Amino acid sequence: MKKFKTALIIGKFYPFHKGHEYLINTALQNCKKLTVIICQTDRYLIPVEVRAKWLKNTFPQVDLRIFRHDASLDSNSLKVSETWARITIDFLGYVPDAVFSSENYGALYAKFMGSSHILVDLPRIKVPISATKIREDLVKNWDYLSDEAKGYYSKRIIIVGAESTGTTTLSQDLAKYFQTAWVPEYGRTYYEGKMTSKNLNNWQPSEFVHIATVQNQMENALAKQANKYLICDTNSFATEIWHERYVGSLSKEVKRVSKKAKTDLYLVTDTDIPFVQDGTRDGEYQRQHMHNRFLEELTKRKLKYL
Repeated sequence: MKKFKTALIIGKFYPFHKGHEYLINTALQNCKKLTVIICQTDRYLIPVEVRAKWLKNTFPQVDLRIFRHDASLDSNSLKVSETWARITIDFLGYVPDAVFSSENYGALYAKFMGSSHILVDLPRIKVPISATKIREDLVKNWDYLSDEAKGYYSKRIIIVGAESTGTTTLSQDLAKYFQTAWVPEYGRTYYEGKMTSKNLNNWQPSEFVHIATVQNQMENALAKQANKYLICDTNSFATEIWHERYVGSLSKEVKRVSKKAKTDLYLVTDTDIPFVQDGTRDGEYQRQHMHNRFLEELTKRKLKYL
């Protein structure tokens, strides 16, 4: 039997970390219905919709609510506890049976609402971290981030280039060096699956939209496993260039997909290594043209590259 019918957790989750996960899991073990209020003022640089998505993806069973409030209420002072209690009851429309918190203000806040208070790991022994410490030194405290937040914060290094210029080798080597995740090229897998089809060379625009979409999905999934950097062997921007190569023009539909991809730095591999035909490649005659097109489009779009 769960001890409480309804319970509440309130916070900024700025950013969402393992301590928050421990708090929420503790509440879920002790209540039938958990509501989490995520607060927002204009002071917070990470959009509340992003923070809410982190929580919802991690705890889909939670009743998640966004509360936008005046910056003057953004305080851990006990003096605002009564005000927050009144506002919370009005916002929820009921009095929760219990409040779970890891903060000093939790007990008084719960008392003013008429709720029980469950204090969880106030001295930060179970999970020795706070959002303040993470904001002060993200790199040092990286491992305490939730996986969802890691996906948001990880820097995405995109390696693009013509065929047989070492993009995959470089991706794997960089991932190994940084002890992080890397994203394989989905387009190659798709092409290999198509090689025995009679439609091998009959490329349709919809196929490139599909390839770009899946490439983005793979990136977003693997970013949650990244150690500060996510190394990407191509991305959906490159899919645009390959659409041009096989269909004859750039695609507005593929571009709409590629605009959704997060990028921090492109590395462009050069054509100054021997061409190796592995049975899937166009041929060496296309390499320099494709290399030039990558550079032209990266420069035109003012994307950062080396």
